[in-house]
Amino acid sequence: MIKGTLIPIGGNEDKGLTDDDSYTLDYVKEGILHHVVVESGGVNAKILVLPAASSIPVEVGDNYLTAFDTLGCTDVTVIQTNNPKETDAPEHLELLEAADCVMFSGGDQSKISRKIRGTKFHELLLKKYNTEKFVIAGTSAGAMVMAEEMITGGSAKEAFLKGAVRMHKGLSLIPELIIDTHFIQRGRFGRITEAVAQFPELIGLGLAEDTGLIIKNNWFEVIGSGMVIVFDGRRIRHNNHAILNEGTPMSLVGLRTHILSNGDRFNIKKKKVEVLPMTSPFV
Repeated sequence: MIKGTLIPIGGNEDKGLTDDDSYTLDYVKEGILHHVVVESGGVNAKILVLPAASSIPVEVGDNYLTAFDTLGCTDVTVIQTNNPKETDAPEHLELLEAADCVMFSGGDQSKISRKIRGTKFHELLLKKYNTEKFVIAGTSAGAMVMAEEMITGGSAKEAFLKGAVRMHKGLSLIPELIIDTHFIQRGRFGRITEAVAQFPELIGLGLAEDTGLIIKNNWFEVIGSGMVIVFDGRRIRHNNHAILNEGTPMSLVGLRTHILSNGDRFNIKKKKVEVLPMTSPFV
């Protein structure tokens, strides 16, 4: 049984830095980063922020320092790394060994994979996730890299055409899932559909912005202000992806989808949905 917790986030989560009408939850009491802190053990938890995906890592790191400070956190450290050798610096491994939580920023998920996959840091990250009450959170690119089969690109304008999505290996924290982010806002239905057509045994998840999941004990629960779209390809009856030339429209029959929001749950192993009752205060 895996003892750790994953918190993938769909991007653009409320960091308490601006007054934005799109953020409908109280940042300190209900926001996604509040959940990250609670799952990590509270405001005294040791949190590492890795802006390895970002093209402006210093600025992004500073934003998270401010965001976690607003939540009352007392022990937050930013790790900057440009390559696998820097990732495996002894001081970084020492910080990870003592950490309660690692938070991956957004940016380019391929950068995270290139800098971390296969390193001693990656090995220790997996060990802690499997054997300790340890939290790994990530937003946008930091969420997508949690998968083993990781989406690295694909144009929404070419949606539902073979070849519209590009795949690569992620950090393999949750091999059962394929994760896409900014899902509603950027119209990414097509590319996760092709990803599921390639790997129909996996569950595809499309996370809206300011929306996340708490994944533990084979379940995930939706948190945040938006929706999560679940793509279940196990019962696809017709899938012509394997025989098509690139650029050709696909046809899929029997792809199941679920639309879930705050408080709804899904069993990853059993593919079972639990939604809040109609009388819930969230409705």
